[in-house]
Amino acid sequence: MTELVTVTDTNRVRTIRINRPDKKNALTRPMYTAMADALKAANGDETRVVIIAGAPGAFSAGNDLMDFMEAPPHIGGDETPPVEDFMRALLACEKPVIAAVDGLAVGIGTTLLLHCDLAYATPRSVFTTPFVNLALAPEYGSSQVLPGIVGRVVASELLLLGAKWDAARAEAKHLINAVLAEEGFEDAVHKIAEELAAKAPAAVKEAKALITRPEEDLHARIVHEGGIFASQLRSEEFKEAATAFMERRAPDFSKFG
Repeated sequence: MTELVTVTDTNRVRTIRINRPDKKNALTRPMYTAMADALKAANGDETRVVIIAGAPGAFSAGNDLMDFMEAPPHIGGDETPPVEDFMRALLACEKPVIAAVDGLAVGIGTTLLLHCDLAYATPRSVFTTPFVNLALAPEYGSSQVLPGIVGRVVASELLLLGAKWDAARAEAKHLINAVLAEEGFEDAVHKIAEELAAKAPAAVKEAKALITRPEEDLHARIVHEGGIFASQLRSEEFKEAATAFMERRAPDFSKFG
């Protein structure tokens, strides 16, 4: 684990922090590896929610260009470069992932948000994907996912013009969930994460898997959901939820998962 990425666990919430503020959290190969490892580990341990955070004023300035040029990654090539390993780990994370963006979110600092389950930002945050400005093409599925979220012409602001979006526009175009005050920002995001972590873990896991499942025939989806629903009706989680409802108390899912 590199000291440029720190990992802390509190109340079953794992915070993966990009910790290179002197370089505005520009990402190197060892940093990608550390982040990937922390995400992969979350699938097999008691973690229920993951937060990806940066430093005050800098979520991530994207790839460190010197590191990037020293070993240009070939996504889908014979070897898996660290950035692809991170991309795959984020896509494969079975637990909800929340992005806590405070400040600059450049390149992959923005495109990784497309693969998180929730994203929050401070008013001073700026989002930009200047790939074309650097004579590069979009990455990390952004050419497909972003138009699906904001529409083709709006996505072209980021992916063709390399526009800079402030937090208000990012929220209006559904790139993030909400803009939260700078003061107490991370505490507010952690509170949201703890709220999610307190829910039935198997149900949350299944819900995320359904939400991220590729689009399919609607009837096929309903049937697939129905099978999961029927199975969950027989689960101990549902028994606890139903009992709590009848007893007029909050359910306690701390003993599960």
